[in-house]
Amino acid sequence: MYPTPIFRRTDSRFALDFARKRAFGVLCASTDTAPILSHVPFLLAEDGQTADMHLLRSNPICAAGGPVTLMVYGPDGYVSPDWYGIDDQVPTWNYTTVHLTGRLEALPPGTMRDMLERQSAFFEAQVPGKSPWTLDKMSPDALNRMLRMILPFRLHVDDVQSVFKLNQNKTDDVRLRAADHIADGFGNDLAALAPMMRDLPPEG
Repeated sequence: MYPTPIFRRTDSRFALDFARKRAFGVLCASTDTAPILSHVPFLLAEDGQTADMHLLRSNPICAAGGPVTLMVYGPDGYVSPDWYGIDDQVPTWNYTTVHLTGRLEALPPGTMRDMLERQSAFFEAQVPGKSPWTLDKMSPDALNRMLRMILPFRLHVDDVQSVFKLNQNKTDDVRLRAADHIADGFGNDLAALAPMMRDLPPEG
């Protein structure tokens, strides 16, 4: 992560809340050959100090050891220089990400059911207009088979880094003109990126 410092001034509490609500990221562990990456849902504690997740037993991250980083991505999009309304500009890409780095602790296998119940309750609550799914809807045999395939882990967060690249290096009027066009462009979740460009995150 090496963007211009102006994009890294976001308040850490805002960054943690952003990661907590997103609740899905890429877990990265180092090896002697190449990084190991795994896409995982997670539950970030209110204090931002721990993140709970589960991994397949066969996932090599389970035995990797050493520090890991959980990369949490948000909206991103291409910015055309034509949208600024000023001369001598170049294309760029706005994006949002939070990196949580720390130590991955293997939890007792007996805590796996509790973690799944907490995870499903959190995610089901985000789906409007339906009765929440619960583990009780699974047969005991199917549930036990699944529980044997996965292991619970807790990331102890030692460092929080974030980038909210939202044209803060432009004047307000120029940034807002770009925000008016961003939803019509190319990228991921552009409808969410536009209001973030208009209403910048608080600085820490």
